[in-house]
Amino acid sequence: MTPTRKRRLILVALILLAVGIATVLTVFALQQNMTYLYTPSEILAGKVPANARIRIGGMVKENSVERGQSLTVAFVVTDGDGDMRVEYEGILPDLFRERQSVIATGSMQGDTFVASEVLAKHDENYIPRDVAEAMENAHRKHDVPESADKPTP
Repeated sequence: MTPTRKRRLILVALILLAVGIATVLTVFALQQNMTYLYTPSEILAGKVPANARIRIGGMVKENSVERGQSLTVAFVVTDGDGDMRVEYEGILPDLFRERQSVIATGSMQGDTFVASEVLAKHDENYIPRDVAEAMENAHRKHDVPESADKPTP
């Protein structure tokens, strides 16, 4: 092998090694920052890794919103099979209300979900796909009519 070919081969090998290392580091960084969406019944069943940052999705249970000091709010998120208490300190979205879809990002602290961010659905037709599937299954299981998750005017 000539010295020129040898240098080219080493250069190509180094470039491939650098691309491989960059790919591994990118995948690792993305995996660390990923948050998964769970329903209350999945959390109660123990399917959530300990101390993980997750999202909980479902409907705000009727008559469950409790306003505390300053901006502290507690409410219950339900998917029909399970209820999870959520505590949040901050300004809630304008569309937040009972019997509306909500997604909260945060982590579990004991039996309570402590949210750092709360998102409400943006219109009457939107429910996240995972939440919609879980609620549809729960509705079928409990024989709930389709209009049960529509907001009351």
